[in-house]
Amino acid sequence: MIRALRVVAGADYAGSPPDYIVLDFNGRHRRRVRMTSASGKQFLLDLQEAVALADNDVLELDDGSAVEVRAKTERVAEIRANSPAHLTRVAWHLGNRHLPVQILDDRLRILYDHVIVAMAEGLGASIEVTDAPFQAEGGAYGHAHEHG
Repeated sequence: MIRALRVVAGADYAGSPPDYIVLDFNGRHRRRVRMTSASGKQFLLDLQEAVALADNDVLELDDGSAVEVRAKTERVAEIRANSPAHLTRVAWHLGNRHLPVQILDDRLRILYDHVIVAMAEGLGASIEVTDAPFQAEGGAYGHAHEHG
């Protein structure tokens, strides 16, 4: 079976891969799994350690081809607050629950969870439920977007 042994950050990849695979947030944090690209090409993601793949990353396959990773649109909640301090307070509560969070310029984005949405509303935040790609912060303990 064809194997993907290397991940290249999209910004560092020269060219445009002719094929792609669409993965949700959880599906983009893998080490070893069978995958099928949009064109039907089957391959084995076979990395030395788990990597948090990001939208536009490129998987280089051992047959010389490449497959672009695309973030799947998912149900998310966008959280806004009435001040930077208020948003920081809400972010603290999300972090205290060890939730993956995407930090945007003026809001936070989480995977939709009705319990967490109710908590954020209880803290005075406003919520917009929408569909969008989700790319959480990598974290301080080596889970950042690194490809080694």
